[in-house]
Amino acid sequence: MRHAARSSPGPTPAGAGHPYPRGVNTWDRLLAWEERHRFLVDLVGTLLLMLLVAPATAAFGQNAFYDSRATGGWLGVLLVAPLAWRRVRPTASCAAVYSIALVQMLFITPIALPADLVVLLALYSVTVHGPRWAHRVAIGGALLGAVVLMGATRRYDDPLTTLAIGAFTATLSLAVWAFGLVRRSRRETIEALVDRAERLETERDQQARLATAAERARIAREMHDIVAHSLTVMIAQADGGRYAAEADPPAATRALGTIAETGRAALTDMRRLLGVLRDEPRPERGDSPTLGTTTPQPAADDLEALVEQVRASGVRVSMVRMGSPRALPPGVGLTVYRIAQEALTNVLKHAGPEPVTTVMVQWRPDGITLEVTDDGRGAAADSDGLGQGLRGMAERATMFGGSVTAGPRPGGGFRVRAVIPTPDGSHRPDPQENP
Repeated sequence: MRHAARSSPGPTPAGAGHPYPRGVNTWDRLLAWEERHRFLVDLVGTLLLMLLVAPATAAFGQNAFYDSRATGGWLGVLLVAPLAWRRVRPTASCAAVYSIALVQMLFITPIALPADLVVLLALYSVTVHGPRWAHRVAIGGALLGAVVLMGATRRYDDPLTTLAIGAFTATLSLAVWAFGLVRRSRRETIEALVDRAERLETERDQQARLATAAERARIAREMHDIVAHSLTVMIAQADGGRYAAEADPPAATRALGTIAETGRAALTDMRRLLGVLRDEPRPERGDSPTLGTTTPQPAADDLEALVEQVRASGVRVSMVRMGSPRALPPGVGLTVYRIAQEALTNVLKHAGPEPVTTVMVQWRPDGITLEVTDDGRGAAADSDGLGQGLRGMAERATMFGGSVTAGPRPGGGFRVRAVIPTPDGSHRPDPQENP
């Protein structure tokens, strides 16, 4: 019963199959749409506000303008109209509202009309959406307007009432300005967080692309080293076995055995390499580890086995060790092995018949030097025109701060020399690096 309960499907998650991400409700989508269509929303709001303010101002102006309702109505329309641009052009909208209110106060009537309240809305809009200098100028203009209002109403009211009107207007303006600053700060914080999230997402994508490119390059190098070396050894053994099949049957048998061993080793390396492209095994779902997850990567200690494998192909190879061997990090040991493997593969492919090859490993205090030399054809050898092997060797060494030089020897033949610094020392150029 417990197993059945575990395997039975659960309820469908909320928002599954919905075109919007999980956690985005209808109100959030409405706000996002409103943000994308600022002018349209503000235009509709301005028209609705105009239908309310213009009649109220006209009715109020029937007494203020000596029964002139038209003057009040037009003032209401003119004061409200710039609000359609209060978010797309906040500075220009606020300047237009302030200018119309100032003209009305100085030349038409000093009495505050219902439409004059839009001055506060213009102040709020420029504080939230305009540049910093604009909202500072706007609050200064609002305070100056309070003084103008006091001077205009002084001849109609007693001084105490005039002072109260000015103080109330200034206080209301400061309150609206402060509220706008709070709203502006919150908006800037949200924009900064959104921008940071977008930049982090972009950086994450870039890092993923770089990691993918590096992994592709690493897999390409490993594939080239494994396939090229293994196939070269197998081809050499097959050719030798074919020629020795009649004259020396035991030699042909040994060649077939070497081909089989090389093929198995290449298959193991390929499984290990391709294992990184698969999902990690999960014991809870019955997965078993692949062969590649349990086979260690080759290292510098495996050079002797590599030389023996090439020697079994009929090439005269000798190995020389100099200095005191010490443990290397897996990456450095694998790099030394792969460079030697590629150099010996090139000997099998290009050096010609019966080359004499020497593999020299020198342990130095600040690094390790690998040198593979032969007395084969050298510069006269045919090339496949790809050059992937030499480039792969250089890339491997460069990853650890080392260098690879390859070229014909002065006395004939070819030499590959790799110098790789070890973690406990710094790499210094060797005057014998250049061929």
